[in-house]
Amino acid sequence: MNCPYCTNEDTSVLESRGLPEEAGIRRRRECKKCGKRFTTHEKVVNIDLKVIKKSGRVEQYDREKLLKGIKKACYKRKVEEDDMENLVDDIETRLLNRKTIEIKSSDIGKMVLSRLLKLDDLAYMRFASVYLDFADAKEFQEFVAGSKRLTTSH
Repeated sequence: MNCPYCTNEDTSVLESRGLPEEAGIRRRRECKKCGKRFTTHEKVVNIDLKVIKKSGRVEQYDREKLLKGIKKACYKRKVEEDDMENLVDDIETRLLNRKTIEIKSSDIGKMVLSRLLKLDDLAYMRFASVYLDFADAKEFQEFVAGSKRLTTSH
């Protein structure tokens, strides 16, 4: 992104926020050369990506749906909005670099889980409790016990 004041290409993002009604992302930026700040509004025009659901139904990829699920998992946790946005950005980049435009929802879920594990243990477990669709509390308890071994082995 070029600075509108000095046209320098080296700028940094200070803050990112979603725009109302899923209209895109508002970013506050700062030029590393002149130090002036400015705002950009970004919107992806079209991501041609199809998600194959467990039922076999195919639907258009929806960034906001993915972000909403992550925000639910991170609710009342000390996870910054930027961290959640970056998590989705990272997943989207990986999805767009694939050779196919179709991806299973379970593959997206695995990507989210692996990133949430590094970000926040409880958010990871919350997301897993919905994504992995446990049959009962005992199955979830076994998952939690296994997760504790994962996080302590780092």
